[in-house]
Amino acid sequence: MPKDSKTKSSIKTAVLGYPRIGLNRELKKAVEAFWKGQLSQQELEKEASSIRKENWMLQKDLGIDIIPSNDFSFYDQMLDMTALLGAVPPRFGWKGGQVDLDTYFAMARGVQEKQGIGGKAAQAMEMTKWFDTNYHYIVPEFHRGQPFRLSSEKPFREYKEAQELGIKTRPVLIGPVTYLLLGKSKDAGLKPLDLLGKILPIYAEILNNFSSLGAESIQVDEPCLVLDLDDSAQRAYTTAYEYFSKKAKKASLFLTTYFEGLHENLSLAATLPVSGLHVDVTRCPEQLNDVLRQFSKEKTLSLGVVDGRNIWKTDLCRAIETLESAIIQHGRDRIIIASSCSLMFTPLDLEQEKNLDPEIKSWLAFARQKVEELVVIKKALSGYRHEVSKIITGNQLAMESRKKSGRIHVAKVKERLAGIQRKDMDRKNPHSVRRKAQSERLRLPLFPTTTIGSFPQTPDVRKARADFKAGTLSEKDYAAFVKRTIDDVIHRQSEIGLDVFVHGEFERNDMVEYFGEMLEGFAFMQNGWVQSYGTRCVKPPVIFGDVWRRAPMTVEWFSYAQSKTTKPVKGMLTGPITILQWSFVRDDQPRSETARQIALAICDEVHDLEEAGAVIVQIDEPAIREGLPLRKSKRADYLKWAVECFRLTASGAKDETQIHTHMCYSEFNDIIDSIAAMDADVISIETSRSQMELLDAFVKFRYPNEIGPGLFDIHSPRVPTEDEMKTLLKKASDLLPAGNIWANPDCGLKTRGWPETVLSLKNMVSAAQTMRVLYRTSSEVSYSKHRGHS
Repeated sequence: MPKDSKTKSSIKTAVLGYPRIGLNRELKKAVEAFWKGQLSQQELEKEASSIRKENWMLQKDLGIDIIPSNDFSFYDQMLDMTALLGAVPPRFGWKGGQVDLDTYFAMARGVQEKQGIGGKAAQAMEMTKWFDTNYHYIVPEFHRGQPFRLSSEKPFREYKEAQELGIKTRPVLIGPVTYLLLGKSKDAGLKPLDLLGKILPIYAEILNNFSSLGAESIQVDEPCLVLDLDDSAQRAYTTAYEYFSKKAKKASLFLTTYFEGLHENLSLAATLPVSGLHVDVTRCPEQLNDVLRQFSKEKTLSLGVVDGRNIWKTDLCRAIETLESAIIQHGRDRIIIASSCSLMFTPLDLEQEKNLDPEIKSWLAFARQKVEELVVIKKALSGYRHEVSKIITGNQLAMESRKKSGRIHVAKVKERLAGIQRKDMDRKNPHSVRRKAQSERLRLPLFPTTTIGSFPQTPDVRKARADFKAGTLSEKDYAAFVKRTIDDVIHRQSEIGLDVFVHGEFERNDMVEYFGEMLEGFAFMQNGWVQSYGTRCVKPPVIFGDVWRRAPMTVEWFSYAQSKTTKPVKGMLTGPITILQWSFVRDDQPRSETARQIALAICDEVHDLEEAGAVIVQIDEPAIREGLPLRKSKRADYLKWAVECFRLTASGAKDETQIHTHMCYSEFNDIIDSIAAMDADVISIETSRSQMELLDAFVKFRYPNEIGPGLFDIHSPRVPTEDEMKTLLKKASDLLPAGNIWANPDCGLKTRGWPETVLSLKNMVSAAQTMRVLYRTSSEVSYSKHRGHS
């Protein structure tokens, strides 16, 4: 590192976005209170304003130069863009003007009959994963002839709100090409990019409005630039930004990319008429030399050197060295030090974690700490290294401590993993043989009904779990409480008429955190919340070391539930890839190695569940698609080890043990062969919001195993009718053999209330029973033979 040189520097720091949920999840609580009618819109807006003010002031006080606005959202930034462009689907009955809050939330959550337009129900818009994160966005819907118009004052209002606090922000917008590419056409033959010409004038109007308000720069997020783009998408970028250069001349646009490298799209990005470019050099450090070589030295280059996706401390010395080289090549006054992406994917403040192990805590940085890291790097590069020398020294000590810690590497785990062979990933017989054994053992009807796993986590359930963790409820009393809730849910499932039961997962705070608490190599946080979608927040565990299972994790509660019914109760597990994807993962070994360690632990649990009498074991993998690399060239390797990990978990199961898996809110077309290679006996998927569109991949592939297409959306409080679900089952049975189809919700029911849950499940069971009668009377093939019974 060069010696101090007191050089007055114009180098700046930037944050691309800050967590919007509030330090204690104030936004979640306020929005949910508003939905229940316990908070007025004015009170909700006041709480939101308080969160924004706190975020802006924190960044200002810590020394950030470029602070974002319009990074706040009540639900989702893509939904905000839909409202801003007036792209409200017709079924929500919007009459124009400003998109009001009720319409906004209706798009996200749907509306029940009588609440909707003309008393009609309106289904929520589709939701899917944001690139390779665990964040879900609301998918825009496009129709031929669709009008667009500026229909929200939100971004301008928030910009002025910051101005009144004395803070000049950089507004954030989802760029036009990314917005369209991530949307979905609802009309045959219409491609989203066909609408580019219609939305560009609205975007220009937005940009000009910001210019008139005094915005010196506007951050335009175009993360689709890091994907494999066809010619039409590349042309769309050129068309869009050349249009802005003519129709929004005063707007200074900062083109922002993240999550991957630009690669062959670099030449495109480098020639677009914008004032600056942001690149992610934490996820793709190898792109930096090419960017420095190709990007104009007359323009500003923002380098994302502080990771917005993980919680490990930045290696400050390495970041400083990287930036020193970039400054030499590009010029000090044309470099911005930035977070790699928005910090919304990290918890807010590490200082909130009072009970976290001190050694592990010394290795971590949350959103606030990442902001502080940016400021330290700036000072070190601006001739004030002496002021931050102690911080940099402490940072390097933490780096060394983590490398040398004896808590990270466990010899017996590495030895066992080294002994795994290819044959250890296969079940004894193929599905065709296993299916006959399972049919004989289970004797299930056509369209067997079940749920995905969890049932409503009511306030009393959450309170009992919190009291137990706090030590105010004894282990004996907590166990008695959980048993009572299991008794209740077994009784409810019996009354509803389900064919395959679950125990309800009342002892689980989260489908990943629960297992992490039972496994070695994990650390946990009290307040490490991040947003998953809307008001749903999760606390990802931290995988800091080698993973292994010290004892059975689920057998006790499964065994108790199974003892209360003659119906089969599913053993419920979370798969290795989902545990990996939904955790903050160690970065000192390949992710594949960590996943295999988790897979061995789950494999042991499957064996113990079988020994306890489980005839069905569900190993959920909702995140397997999410983990897919953004670049096609990197996908084959990932899918190979991801599939092998799943197969390893189930490899020891007997033929007559039915292995289920569950996936949700994903596109399957490009990974359907890998899904088949997982060799699960039954897969359940989300299909209700897409009206069974997601089944197309399974149909085209001729997926041979059984499948449970989701019949109702668990993220909406709306109760679907029996006829709606019967229609969906009919669609599914027109596409797939009836004997392969299960009836189930889209996902777990933990976020729903009991009244809507019971009504929805009763309607689902009635729909399945109606379909059985239909097949009994219309088919020449015997009812039993449809299910594979002899």
